[in-house]
Amino acid sequence: MAPSVSVESAPERSERTTTTADLFSLGGRHPGRPLPRRTIALGAIGSLLLLAGSIGAAGTLMHDPILGDGPLSVLRYGHGRDVAITAVYLGFALLVWAWVRLGRGVLAGLVTSRGVLWATATWLAPVLVAPPLFTRDVYSYLGQGLLALHGLDPYGVGPAMLTGPIPENVHPTWQTTPAPYGPLFIGVAKGVILLAGHDVIASVIVMRLVLLGGLVLLICTLPGLVERLGGRLPVALWLVAASPMTVVHLVGGPHNDMLMIGLLAAGTLAMLRGRNVLGIGLVSAAMAVKATAGLALPFLVWLWAERLEGPRLRRFVHAVVPALGVFVVVFGACTALAKVGFGWLSALSAPGMIVNYLSAPTAVGQAVHTVLSLFGELNIWPIVGTTRTLGSMLLLALLAWHWWQARDGGTEAVRRAAIVLCCGALLSPVVLPWYLTWGLALGSAFAWTPRALSYVVGASIALVLAYYPDGEQAMYNWPFVAVGIGAAVLGGVSLVRFDPLGLSGPIRDFTRDLRTPQLRR
Repeated sequence: MAPSVSVESAPERSERTTTTADLFSLGGRHPGRPLPRRTIALGAIGSLLLLAGSIGAAGTLMHDPILGDGPLSVLRYGHGRDVAITAVYLGFALLVWAWVRLGRGVLAGLVTSRGVLWATATWLAPVLVAPPLFTRDVYSYLGQGLLALHGLDPYGVGPAMLTGPIPENVHPTWQTTPAPYGPLFIGVAKGVILLAGHDVIASVIVMRLVLLGGLVLLICTLPGLVERLGGRLPVALWLVAASPMTVVHLVGGPHNDMLMIGLLAAGTLAMLRGRNVLGIGLVSAAMAVKATAGLALPFLVWLWAERLEGPRLRRFVHAVVPALGVFVVVFGACTALAKVGFGWLSALSAPGMIVNYLSAPTAVGQAVHTVLSLFGELNIWPIVGTTRTLGSMLLLALLAWHWWQARDGGTEAVRRAAIVLCCGALLSPVVLPWYLTWGLALGSAFAWTPRALSYVVGASIALVLAYYPDGEQAMYNWPFVAVGIGAAVLGGVSLVRFDPLGLSGPIRDFTRDLRTPQLRR
């Protein structure tokens, strides 16, 4: 997976706390620690291959003005499409290889935050203009914005109510499905349509750039979060900014989760700094993008209550009342500005038509159905519906338990909020690969062991490969799944063990360095 342990830099005895200003002073000098140029270049080649292959293999347009009748049209069918698909997977492999190499350097203290940010910017640049990678969701976003712009209720009807290049490119599954997103995001989608018009290619790029603001916000927030939560900034940036999950899914997709986690992280930092109204307001705005962010709000109330005086119950009441007031004002303002109603609450169940085993409750339901089907033909929906209900009950129980354990506030409240966000992703009736980023937005700022990071690497690889480049799921192509699991295991092990396949002969075990105490921080 990665033929070299070296990262083109040298260690330094200590590193001062990095501020947001430092992060964007990329031209500054770090004596003794030059940029890992070969690793950055390797990832850049991978990203460029993703761009080249995406032209024919990704979520391309039904009637593409670029591929239509020109010389590039060969990429849409036959051997030309096979070449495009190969380029995408080769590019992804090189990107993962580079990310693992970069992670080794970060863990060993050889790569600074500056190096990770240079890698992130370099790897993201090509995919900014690529067709949607491994998804077609962005066309649904645009279709929902177009509905609202035409005065139709995106929470009541689907893009199929309209005609034109945007609706025709929405995936068939979502043509008649109401929008499950909050009013702020519907307003964002309307704004993108107003800026780019009905030009689908321009609209996708503008949407990607707007959502990229969420990643920038997250990056700006991480120095403060790391300082308060005990992690290492290079590790946090490597986890959530340079990750293939970010490059391929959040930006390459693009997905509105990117905007949600940026607002969520910024709101959490504001709460840790004692700016309670701002913090609740930002997380309420995150929920107005995607309801999932609401899982963190109960935990942030404990941060507010922590700074008040008196018995715990009185402090909680004095915190929750104004917090609810801020939430109502922010959410109400988003709803009014977007000129939509509250139909998003009923539309939250719309993605439930997706059935895949990434969701733990759905996987259990599928397994039970498979076993019972041995004794006769059965409808899967009652079984899956039951296990999903049980999963939701379990999630509520976990939420309540973690919330009560967080009653003393402080960093423990944030840690448990991150855990609940992860549980929310895994126990939701529907789980899509990029949901992994919800908990990482906050969790990345805590201290990580190399072994735990290797699990994240493996999960990230497997989750990207759960879908094909055109956005169709690959989870029931079992030979392909086996290859993906093998790649995930190899990638995870490669982070903490040089040359796990033994292709380079006997050399010093890289894990010995990673076990030293100073590298666990």
